[in-house]
Amino acid sequence: MSTEISVQAKPTITSLFNGTLEQAIPLEQLNVILDTPPPQKWVKEHPYIKGHLYLPIDKVEYLLRKCFKKFQIEVIETKQLFNAVMVRVRVHYFNPATSEMMYHDGVGAWDLQTQSKSGPLKLDLSNINNGAVPMATGIAKSVAVKDACDHFGSLFGANLNRKDVAQFFGDTELTNPTDHASVVELYELKKDSLSKEQVMDAERIINNKEIASYSKLFKTLQSA
Repeated sequence: MSTEISVQAKPTITSLFNGTLEQAIPLEQLNVILDTPPPQKWVKEHPYIKGHLYLPIDKVEYLLRKCFKKFQIEVIETKQLFNAVMVRVRVHYFNPATSEMMYHDGVGAWDLQTQSKSGPLKLDLSNINNGAVPMATGIAKSVAVKDACDHFGSLFGANLNRKDVAQFFGDTELTNPTDHASVVELYELKKDSLSKEQVMDAERIINNKEIASYSKLFKTLQSA
């Protein structure tokens, strides 16, 4: 009597989405775009922390509008931590891949400014600058928004201060870098970082729908 042993195929990420690939593909394409580094000219060095890089809040807000079209920043909590103000926010956004509203939370803090040459903040707050609280609150809110948006990926500055970061390329069974819409979307985000020659090449490829060149253009845009 012979016994047959059936060998199951090695599972893949794609197999987990069996029957729902129409949802998985746009999600993975969005993940690839969001893990693309931001344009280098947007990146700034922190004025008080040597070597610390960041994206200014106006660039983060631009990316929120560009990537998600619809978003809302909700302040969850604001409180004073003696010499600083802490703000916790919730960034609601419309996920274009799932057509759902989702959110990420973030926390930020900023020191209260004291009067010139008065030293650290005194216990009675007598040396605090006029307007120090609203100024610190506004800055702390911006820091919190950027902290929340770090969850989106490299495009929002998540990896600017990390070393040995593995770039996310996505599941090849779910992504197609030669997809016209993905190339156009990434081009719109990165075109300001391209040279005149690169812009001309990119627009020629996109406008003429030179599909054979999409993959090369996509990689160029990722590294821009």
